[in-house]
Amino acid sequence: MAQKAKEEAVVAEATEAKKAPEAPAVSPAQENPEKFLKEFDWHNYEEGIDPIEDSKLEEFEKLVAENFVDTLDDEVVEGEVIHMTERDAIIDINAKSEGVISLNEFRYNPDLKVGDKVEVLIDVREDSTGQLILSHRKARTIKAWDRVNEAHDQGSIVNGYVKCRTKGGMIVDVFGIEAFLPGSQIDVKPIRDYDMYVGKTMEFKVVKINHEFKNVVVSHKALIEADIEEQKKEIISQLEKGQVLEGVVKNITSYGVFVDLGGVDGLVHITDLSWSRINHPSEIVELDQKLNVVILDFDENKTRIQLGLKQLSAHPWDALGEEVKIGDKVKGKVVVIADYGAFIEVAEGVEGLIHVSEMSWSTHLRSAQDFVNVGDEIEAVILTLDREERKMSLGIKQLTPDPWTDITTKYPVGSKHSGIVRNFTNFGVFVELEEGIDGLIYISDLSWTKKVKHPSEFTNVGDTLEVIVLELDVEGRKLSLGHKQTTENPWDKYEDDFGVGSKHTAAITEIVDKGATITFNEDIVAFVPQRHMEKEDGTKLKKGEEAEFQIIEFSKDFKRVVASHMVIHREEEAKNVRAAQKKQSEQVEKPTLGDANAKLQELKDKMDGKK
Repeated sequence: MAQKAKEEAVVAEATEAKKAPEAPAVSPAQENPEKFLKEFDWHNYEEGIDPIEDSKLEEFEKLVAENFVDTLDDEVVEGEVIHMTERDAIIDINAKSEGVISLNEFRYNPDLKVGDKVEVLIDVREDSTGQLILSHRKARTIKAWDRVNEAHDQGSIVNGYVKCRTKGGMIVDVFGIEAFLPGSQIDVKPIRDYDMYVGKTMEFKVVKINHEFKNVVVSHKALIEADIEEQKKEIISQLEKGQVLEGVVKNITSYGVFVDLGGVDGLVHITDLSWSRINHPSEIVELDQKLNVVILDFDENKTRIQLGLKQLSAHPWDALGEEVKIGDKVKGKVVVIADYGAFIEVAEGVEGLIHVSEMSWSTHLRSAQDFVNVGDEIEAVILTLDREERKMSLGIKQLTPDPWTDITTKYPVGSKHSGIVRNFTNFGVFVELEEGIDGLIYISDLSWTKKVKHPSEFTNVGDTLEVIVLELDVEGRKLSLGHKQTTENPWDKYEDDFGVGSKHTAAITEIVDKGATITFNEDIVAFVPQRHMEKEDGTKLKKGEEAEFQIIEFSKDFKRVVASHMVIHREEEAKNVRAAQKKQSEQVEKPTLGDANAKLQELKDKMDGKK
């Protein structure tokens, strides 16, 4: 009985160790049960208890090792489903009691049955009823993270189930963990329909793990790239200029088309898609289209491959008939307009340039858009034709007569006409008399009276001006025109009215540098030098002060008039001086009555004997 009591005491202590709920301090028996049982001194266990036989102790130790698992560490253990209810699964993990797991944790496995082996984690060692609570979900998560980390470290391939779309990519179930699959990592080519991947099981490579936030990023593209890399090396090693390959249109841009040659991408520039001019590559090809292309060039590493599509067909210039020659009239469609001209497609892939100077006989050049629009069907004349360089220049002004052929008849020197102001220069105005006939009015020929510094002060572009043909240069195709000549020169009359010496009364209009100005009429503005502003009392004339002026200089050619006030009173002084001098001289020559009286008195005195 004493021996049995000892065994029961040992078992009770071991059981209590298993049942103890997370004591503050861990006893040696809890920390290492095997070592505790091995080194336990049964003889000194408790005074008054008989020693236990060694065979019994060995049997006890064997019993403990076979029937109890260590539930002290958060380790994942394997258990067996021994019973199932409507809500739970009863799991045997060789512990003191069976564990319970909700069937919700096995939703991924609807075929779970009694006898299946499952991985579990001890969640609660004993609840209030003494029941062992296990977690299959936590066990799967721990194992899943171990497997994900292992796959990431070793670079191995894992299977994953694409659950749904999310912003920027897809959510993938990998070992029970939700991983993120970026849209750029689904395939090597751009994905246009993400939904087609939902519900699929695919192979992935774990490319990134964030342990802090428990985030996993996977890539399917990395697997494809690995396969493509091998294909790429093989394809690149065999590339040669002029080689024709089959490819698939991978991407279309405004400047060209990227073609997948089986792992190697090449670019067909928009100019190499068609012999005809196109506005966008989508006019020729579409995505995923299979087509043959020719290798035009590639760099030393063969990473940039230039492809061509139009080179697989004959150049349209080669099909241009020999009967086409300079001087022929051709019809075509305007395909491109530039400031300097327009390109006309006269046949598929054959274009000619109409320079803006060949669009009108006018020497006043304008934009090509003033004459034609894209899409216009027009007729033109072939001016030059170079089959080797595949260049052609055209003209449309040649379809009408050259207006300069009878210029002397239409616009003889001295004839009067009306013209439209087309543009200005610093030295004059260009006036168009008719389409192709422009003439220049020099700034000096705009007005008889106004001093024009720039033509914009006198007229505006688009105004109509009356002109007189002054000069005509037929060979140089130049016309010299005049506008002021359409009216009489008022300075011919002013030369008489404001000649040198003429006098006029006016007020000082403005005080200017070195003098002042006075306005006689709308054309005559005279300059008064500062010293000629002096009045009779020595003071100067002021602005607005009226006085009499005398013209001391008049130039019809330079439209210059100079006046003086000073000469007016100086001239008056001079007259007074001359009159006084004349009077004095007359008094010296002729004796006055006083002088005669004095003489008579003197004679009388002598007779009276007074002297």
